[in-house]
Amino acid sequence: MPFAIEVSNLLFEYPGVRALDDVSFTVATGGVTALVGPNGAGKTTLLRCLAGLELPMHGRIQVAGVDVLEEPRTVHRRIGFLSDFYGLYDALTVRQCFSHAAASHGVKASELSKAIERTGERLGLAELLGRRSSELSRGQRQRVAIGQALIHDPQVLMLDEPASGLDPEARHALAQLFTRLSGEGMTLLVSSHILAELDEYSTHMLVMRSGRILEARALGGAVPNARRVRVEFAGEVAPLVDALLSVPGIRVLETSGRQALISVADSDEAQGAVLRALVGAGLAVTSFSPDRENLHQSYLRTVASDEPRAAA
Repeated sequence: MPFAIEVSNLLFEYPGVRALDDVSFTVATGGVTALVGPNGAGKTTLLRCLAGLELPMHGRIQVAGVDVLEEPRTVHRRIGFLSDFYGLYDALTVRQCFSHAAASHGVKASELSKAIERTGERLGLAELLGRRSSELSRGQRQRVAIGQALIHDPQVLMLDEPASGLDPEARHALAQLFTRLSGEGMTLLVSSHILAELDEYSTHMLVMRSGRILEARALGGAVPNARRVRVEFAGEVAPLVDALLSVPGIRVLETSGRQALISVADSDEAQGAVLRALVGAGLAVTSFSPDRENLHQSYLRTVASDEPRAAA
């Protein structure tokens, strides 16, 4: 299955507001896709449509190989979903919450105990399985809610603001969990306003604005099939620009002070050849290191490129 999520021409309207405007995109199987955009962009509505909790006016949605509009109950067994506004049964213990969630997702009785113990370990709740939900802190309750969404080992996990209420240590642990789940083959789609948090584990970016998809792509740089490298020199870059541009195999992206951001072909050999060429050209290189464009930079660049179209 090449795509975990496929969406075509999705339209959704609230009274007087078009929340999703001809939305089409795909999400490859595996990896963590960051769903980003300002408040009111349509992120939550999109997630609810993908989870089969809202019925769009028009369009097609396929998740984990199943048509969401035709077979919503089948999809629910293959996905995990955590809403921004979730609820727990306060009278139930954590173990009972997990048991209820597992049963609702079709986990076999013979596998129930193992699933609960595994989820407790994953979320750092192993010592709290016997405690009532009402006795937990906000951050602990958040982790219980996430555990309920993944207790059945879904193929696709969709989370709306999953780190809300978590302290920095718990957020880091959550990032490690998402990275581990992705490494095990699970596909994650995560919406959050905290771009720095998403940057810890995201492999792809899906940018929304005013109900539209502005961009959907892999993270790692602005130039396809290339590596971004930051080069620092012993002196100011400005007098060296001509010599820098004459070096074969590079593209200069930006310069500032004693630094230049360049792109080179995506291979170790090409990177080594460029470094040798820079030194051979008489340029005093003091630092030569990979430069990964972070999620915040990538998002701002995407939004900036849409400004002229929005103004028109």
